[in-house]
Amino acid sequence: MNLLFKNPFGIRFKLVFLSSFLLVVPWLGYQYILEMEEYLRRGQEQTVLGTAQALATALNERPELFNEGSYSPARRSEDLYVYPIFSPLSLDDGSLVDWREYQQYEVNYDNRDYMTTSLNPSRMYDQEGTLSYKNMVGEYNGSLYAYFKVRDDKIVYRSRDALSVHRSDFLLLSMLSPEGSGIDRYVIAPHEPEFLYPYKVRSDFTDPVYEDRISGQWYETENGYEVELRIPMEMLGDRLGFAIFDVDDPRTRNIHSVVTTSDINDKERLGSLRLPTPEIDRIVAGMGHNNSRIQVVDRSGRVLLSVGDIQTATGLQPTTPAADEPVNKYWLYLQDKILNPLYYQILTKPSSDFIDDLYSGVTRDGAHIDSALDGTPLTQYRTLSGTETRLLEAAHPILANGEILGAVVVDQNMNGLRTFRNQALESLFNTLLALLLLIVFGLFFFASRISSRIRGLRNQAESIIDESGRIQNSIVPTRNSDEIGDLSRSFSNIVERLTQYTSYLENMSSRLSHELRTPVTVVRSSLENLSMMESNKESLVYLERAEEGISRLNLILTNMSEATRLEQMLQTSEKEKIDLCKVLDGCVEGYKLAYPDIFFVSDLHNQPINVNGVPEYIAQLLDKLIANAVEFTYDGQPIKIYCRPLRDHAVIKVANSGPYLPEEMKDRLFDSMISVRPQEKQKQPHLGMGLHIARLITDFHGGQIRADNRTDREGVVVTVVIPLFYK
Repeated sequence: MNLLFKNPFGIRFKLVFLSSFLLVVPWLGYQYILEMEEYLRRGQEQTVLGTAQALATALNERPELFNEGSYSPARRSEDLYVYPIFSPLSLDDGSLVDWREYQQYEVNYDNRDYMTTSLNPSRMYDQEGTLSYKNMVGEYNGSLYAYFKVRDDKIVYRSRDALSVHRSDFLLLSMLSPEGSGIDRYVIAPHEPEFLYPYKVRSDFTDPVYEDRISGQWYETENGYEVELRIPMEMLGDRLGFAIFDVDDPRTRNIHSVVTTSDINDKERLGSLRLPTPEIDRIVAGMGHNNSRIQVVDRSGRVLLSVGDIQTATGLQPTTPAADEPVNKYWLYLQDKILNPLYYQILTKPSSDFIDDLYSGVTRDGAHIDSALDGTPLTQYRTLSGTETRLLEAAHPILANGEILGAVVVDQNMNGLRTFRNQALESLFNTLLALLLLIVFGLFFFASRISSRIRGLRNQAESIIDESGRIQNSIVPTRNSDEIGDLSRSFSNIVERLTQYTSYLENMSSRLSHELRTPVTVVRSSLENLSMMESNKESLVYLERAEEGISRLNLILTNMSEATRLEQMLQTSEKEKIDLCKVLDGCVEGYKLAYPDIFFVSDLHNQPINVNGVPEYIAQLLDKLIANAVEFTYDGQPIKIYCRPLRDHAVIKVANSGPYLPEEMKDRLFDSMISVRPQEKQKQPHLGMGLHIARLITDFHGGQIRADNRTDREGVVVTVVIPLFYK
């Protein structure tokens, strides 16, 4: 019995396991690409800072670019920066959709931050802080455009019967006259959401005169109203201010709140208009093709000019395959549907769908800008909240006569670098995956080939010896020159030599029987002749002992040749249909006469049990089992003979009460020349051939035989199973 534990991890598993260490190669490739990404990131930092430095160098020592014409530099919070508008705006579409690309420059005003105290106290209220608005001013084709997004919980329009224009919600425009002599005031107070009808008024809002050069529209929104207007540039001086007046009680029509952009009653404190500088535009436009977002800010952080879009400012542009380049649709499907979803469990795909709230106003802030305005260039990284997008920001100071006029800010998102890294990792993973699959499949095939050859050699080795222990096959040697082939040839040589030796052992009993029978006959005849001669009593004793030895030796020779003769007889015997119960019943009756001191108990089926066999051999089989049981049965204990059909087989059992079989002998008991009898109990010579003959007869009838220890009491039961015969 093979007690060794079968290892579930074969050669194929071990080779595949060892090949799994190749996975360290993708990890090394991944680390290499991350290191390369770090070098590219540092290079991108230098590129962005170099761009800011180059533009700042072009703007250095040119203070006139920050103070063009008669307009003062925009360095106060009440100043208005006029952004360039590049296409005409529609003022009658009822929405601010035309302004969407400029709304990032809008400024928020509310009565907590921008309320002035120089207004007429009798019309100045600041109660709940319910009024606020957002404003943006731009210039296109000689006209000033502006919009106001007003948050007002209660809108009160001007009554159609009223002569005054300040007893309702209204917008006040205060501007320095073109000659600079005084302040011109214009009131926009509609009767309802409609096109604008501006009136020029005095400082006390009297003597309204219609002004048709100012045009626009007033319309309501969910939380207030919006106003769009257009003013010809020739009407303006270099200062301008806006004020929203709020009336909440339609009965008293008193001013509830006022929010202004500056002091609208003092021409010195009106906000300055800051128009774009064409020269700065041209300089910055020349730098606007480096895939960056470039901004120029002044000392207060106010954005004077912005070129580029942060969403598309990726800096590094990964290569894309040409449109006419042929693409394998199967590989494309595999890449898009299987590989990429797997890769992007680890990688992060950059997205341009993000909004940077810090860039949405007219002012810029940040550590890099503060450092640049203090005279030190600086780069920094910033991650947008709620996203995985990182921004690279660089700022460089603009100098003139030792004074810092502003800074150049260059921004790029890191999506381009991340996309490049992802493409490099995808290409690396694809190559390594194909290589690893090729190696693994090669190793698996190699291991399968080796395992198949080893299993074939094992199967041949297992089929050499049958259940009876005889060598019935040989190992076919292979011609392979490797170690397994050499092992196969060695096994074949060993089996061939073992077959010869086994054949010699199997034939040794018949040869010995044949060779010894003649000397035994000679000795017997000599003893018989001596017994006829006169002899004394002492010689008679020796003659009796010699006769006994010759008889004993003759019995041994008979037993040695019995198995051989039986095998030869079995080869020529013909089977017939017999009733197994009838044969066994006759045998049991004979045993009762042959062994009068032994009690036999038969438990045979009451119906015929037909098998295909030879009744004499069945009887000989039972003789061997009964003889073996009689020798080992305790005195006074019965021997039981049992026979029953079980499915397609007949089951014969012979049980005795006696000593147990040794565990190590259960599988060898039916081999030739095997005996478990103690030497002191052997009354006559035993060569262990009885049960071997029983197995030969069982094999002849296509059955099986086994011996087991009894479970109900001390003893042994021998079971014979023979197929039934149905014809």
